[in-house]
Amino acid sequence: MNFVISLVMLMVLTAGVALYFGKQAFTEAGPSANGDTFLVKPNTGVQDIADQLERRGLISDARVFRLGVRAFGNDSALKAGEYEIKPRASMRDIMELLKSGKSVMYSLTVPEGLTVEQALQRIADEPALSGDMPATTPPEGSLATDTLRFTRGATRQQMVDKLLADQKKLVDDVWQRRAPDLPLANVEEFVTLASIVEKETGKGDERSRVAAVFLNRLAKGMRLQSDPTIIYGLFGGKGKPADRPIYQSDIQKQTPYNTYMINGLPPTPIANPGRAALEAVANPSKTDDLYFVADGTGGHVFAATLEEHNENVARYRALQKKQADDAAKAAGATDASDSNADKPADSGDGDTGTAQ
Repeated sequence: MNFVISLVMLMVLTAGVALYFGKQAFTEAGPSANGDTFLVKPNTGVQDIADQLERRGLISDARVFRLGVRAFGNDSALKAGEYEIKPRASMRDIMELLKSGKSVMYSLTVPEGLTVEQALQRIADEPALSGDMPATTPPEGSLATDTLRFTRGATRQQMVDKLLADQKKLVDDVWQRRAPDLPLANVEEFVTLASIVEKETGKGDERSRVAAVFLNRLAKGMRLQSDPTIIYGLFGGKGKPADRPIYQSDIQKQTPYNTYMINGLPPTPIANPGRAALEAVANPSKTDDLYFVADGTGGHVFAATLEEHNENVARYRALQKKQADDAAKAAGATDASDSNADKPADSGDGDTGTAQ
């Protein structure tokens, strides 16, 4: 009897000691000095999670982790996701994190003015996304310009579907609040003009005035003469190479998008317009402006008459010449250009309307 009692007491003592040290091991600082991200795939059991954590050096003992999770009744409470394990995180800290489901979030930004092709390339290149790209390319101008937040494993198709749905809702909402008597036949023309405005200026305080110039021109039957439409006609959704200017000869090239050569709007948008450009076209400034040209400081100057516009162009060209002369002097260079060469066009700097 004494032996049995002693054995029971020894077992109880051993269990108590094991429980004490197990609890201490479960709550003490972990072995990882730097921390790491840890991915829990769907339908992964606690034993597999514990083994992976130990192999990664994030916990010291998989068995203690597994028993600790069970002791807290969290066997089925750990959620799939990608988690940021902090340095020296204890097993209990890791259990609570995996129980919370607070996965690492990634961001994907589609800026205003990207073409659909350029936006899709960003989605294709994002390593945290999974799955194939859509088999069919969405129409130009149909993707929202936004920053999407997602967890690892979200699919590329989900991203495209989200951008398509968000842009449709935005366009429909803004179109319903448009000013009366806009010279636009339908919502497709609305998005097309907004895409041109998006590419013409990045200054928020100019968009509604730029939109007014184009709308005034449409109302009068004047050609839009927008440089970004030349670029889209030449290079399509891939966009113009950064080191390639618009040449004088480009202005005369016949494409369906070159608004120096065609009447009215191009057949499709030339980029994905953002909210500000859509709002500017839907509710433009009330002006008589028909022209604008770059002012040399990143903005534009506007004019209602060709005479005034020509004066603005002359001032801009004089500024360009002065800047070129100053640069040449600084470099010790002389002007040896061929006057018959195909030079970069002044209109490439935002000259809407003929200056001759």
